[in-house]
Amino acid sequence: MKANSRRIFIQKAGLAALGTAPLLAEPERKKDIFVHHVFFYLKDPNNAQNEAKLLEGLEKLAEISVVKFSHIGRPARTDGGDIEKGYSVSWLCFFKNLIEEEIYQTDPAHLAFLEEYGDLWEKRVVYDSLGRKVW
Repeated sequence: MKANSRRIFIQKAGLAALGTAPLLAEPERKKDIFVHHVFFYLKDPNNAQNEAKLLEGLEKLAEISVVKFSHIGRPARTDGGDIEKGYSVSWLCFFKNLIEEEIYQTDPAHLAFLEEYGDLWEKRVVYDSLGRKVW
Protein backbone atom coordinates (compact mmCIF):
# COMPACT_ATOMS: atom_id res chain seq x y z
CA MET A 1 0.00 0.00 0.00
CA LYS A 2 1.36 3.42 -0.88
CA ALA A 3 2.17 5.84 1.98
CA ASN A 4 -0.46 8.29 0.68
CA SER A 5 -3.17 5.63 0.52
CA ARG A 6 -2.25 4.38 3.97
CA ARG A 7 -2.40 7.91 5.42
CA ILE A 8 -5.85 8.52 3.86
CA PHE A 9 -7.07 5.16 5.17
CA ILE A 10 -5.89 5.97 8.72
CA GLN A 11 -7.52 9.41 8.56
CA LYS A 12 -10.84 7.93 7.41
CA ALA A 13 -10.65 5.20 10.03
CA GLY A 14 -10.01 7.83 12.71
CA LEU A 15 -13.00 9.88 11.57
CA ALA A 16 -15.17 6.79 11.54
CA ALA A 17 -14.05 5.97 15.08
CA LEU A 18 -14.91 9.49 16.23
CA GLY A 19 -18.37 9.08 14.73
CA THR A 20 -18.97 5.98 16.87
CA ALA A 21 -17.52 7.49 20.08
CA PRO A 22 -20.97 8.40 21.49
CA LEU A 23 -22.07 4.78 21.00
CA LEU A 24 -19.01 3.51 22.81
CA ALA A 25 -19.50 5.99 25.64
CA GLU A 26 -23.01 4.71 26.40
CA PRO A 27 -23.13 2.00 29.05
CA GLU A 28 -23.34 -1.50 27.69
CA ARG A 29 -26.95 -2.63 27.39
CA LYS A 30 -27.74 -4.89 30.33
CA LYS A 31 -30.31 -7.67 30.48
CA ASP A 32 -33.11 -7.67 33.03
CA ILE A 33 -32.76 -10.31 35.72
CA PHE A 34 -34.99 -11.32 38.61
CA VAL A 35 -33.52 -11.47 42.12
CA HIS A 36 -35.21 -13.38 44.94
CA HIS A 37 -33.80 -12.85 48.45
CA VAL A 38 -35.28 -14.59 51.47
CA PHE A 39 -34.32 -14.06 55.11
CA PHE A 40 -35.21 -16.91 57.47
CA TYR A 41 -35.69 -16.32 61.20
CA LEU A 42 -35.49 -19.75 62.83
CA LYS A 43 -37.83 -20.58 65.72
CA ASP A 44 -34.81 -21.76 67.69
CA PRO A 45 -31.84 -19.81 66.30
CA ASN A 46 -29.38 -21.61 68.59
CA ASN A 47 -30.36 -25.09 67.37
CA ALA A 48 -27.54 -26.20 65.08
CA GLN A 49 -29.51 -29.23 63.87
CA ASN A 50 -32.40 -27.11 62.68
CA GLU A 51 -30.04 -24.71 60.93
CA ALA A 52 -28.26 -27.65 59.25
CA LYS A 53 -31.62 -29.02 58.13
CA LEU A 54 -32.60 -25.66 56.60
CA LEU A 55 -29.24 -25.43 54.83
CA GLU A 56 -29.82 -28.93 53.43
CA GLY A 57 -33.19 -27.82 52.05
CA LEU A 58 -31.78 -24.66 50.50
CA GLU A 59 -29.05 -26.66 48.77
CA LYS A 60 -31.81 -28.74 47.18
CA LEU A 61 -33.47 -25.56 45.92
CA ALA A 62 -30.21 -24.53 44.28
CA GLU A 63 -30.54 -27.57 42.01
CA ILE A 64 -33.77 -26.33 40.40
CA SER A 65 -32.91 -25.76 36.74
CA VAL A 66 -34.20 -22.17 36.46
CA VAL A 67 -31.98 -20.98 39.34
CA LYS A 68 -29.05 -19.33 37.54
CA PHE A 69 -27.02 -18.47 40.65
CA SER A 70 -27.62 -18.87 44.36
CA HIS A 71 -26.00 -17.92 47.64
CA ILE A 72 -26.76 -19.24 51.12
CA GLY A 73 -25.54 -16.92 53.86
CA ARG A 74 -25.54 -16.05 57.52
CA PRO A 75 -25.29 -12.59 59.09
CA ALA A 76 -21.82 -11.13 58.58
CA ARG A 77 -19.83 -9.81 61.52
CA THR A 78 -19.94 -6.23 60.36
CA ASP A 79 -20.66 -3.01 62.21
CA GLY A 80 -23.26 -0.42 61.43
CA GLY A 81 -26.54 0.70 62.89
CA ASP A 82 -28.54 -0.07 59.76
CA ILE A 83 -27.31 -3.64 59.30
CA GLU A 84 -29.97 -6.28 60.01
CA LYS A 85 -28.44 -9.24 61.84
CA GLY A 86 -31.51 -10.80 63.43
CA TYR A 87 -32.06 -13.41 60.73
CA SER A 88 -30.53 -16.89 60.87
CA VAL A 89 -30.00 -17.75 57.19
CA SER A 90 -30.46 -15.93 53.91
CA TRP A 91 -31.21 -17.42 50.51
CA LEU A 92 -30.33 -15.30 47.49
CA CYS A 93 -31.01 -16.54 43.98
CA PHE A 94 -31.06 -15.11 40.49
CA PHE A 95 -33.36 -15.94 37.61
CA LYS A 96 -33.22 -15.02 33.95
CA ASN A 97 -36.60 -13.27 34.23
CA LEU A 98 -39.91 -13.11 36.11
CA ILE A 99 -41.33 -16.09 34.23
CA GLU A 100 -38.50 -18.34 35.39
CA GLU A 101 -38.99 -17.16 38.98
CA GLU A 102 -42.67 -18.10 38.69
CA ILE A 103 -41.62 -21.52 37.38
CA TYR A 104 -39.38 -21.84 40.45
CA GLN A 105 -42.26 -20.94 42.78
CA THR A 106 -44.36 -23.82 41.42
CA ASP A 107 -41.52 -26.32 41.00
CA PRO A 108 -42.21 -29.54 42.97
CA ALA A 109 -38.86 -29.19 44.76
CA HIS A 110 -39.79 -25.68 45.98
CA LEU A 111 -43.23 -26.81 47.12
CA ALA A 112 -41.66 -29.78 48.92
CA PHE A 113 -39.17 -27.41 50.58
CA LEU A 114 -41.98 -25.27 51.99
CA GLU A 115 -43.78 -28.36 53.25
CA GLU A 116 -40.77 -30.17 54.70
CA TYR A 117 -38.83 -27.26 56.21
CA GLY A 118 -41.54 -24.64 56.87
CA ASP A 119 -41.87 -25.58 60.52
CA LEU A 120 -38.26 -24.53 61.19
CA TRP A 121 -38.78 -20.78 60.90
CA GLU A 122 -40.97 -18.39 62.81
CA LYS A 123 -40.74 -15.76 60.11
CA ARG A 124 -39.34 -15.25 56.66
CA VAL A 125 -38.98 -12.01 54.80
CA VAL A 126 -38.85 -12.02 51.01
CA TYR A 127 -37.42 -9.29 48.79
CA ASP A 128 -37.97 -9.66 45.05
CA SER A 129 -36.51 -7.25 42.54
CA LEU A 130 -36.31 -6.92 38.81
CA GLY A 131 -33.32 -5.07 37.50
CA ARG A 132 -30.25 -4.97 35.36
CA LYS A 133 -27.29 -7.29 35.53
CA VAL A 134 -24.20 -5.18 36.21
CA TRP A 135 -21.29 -7.59 36.22
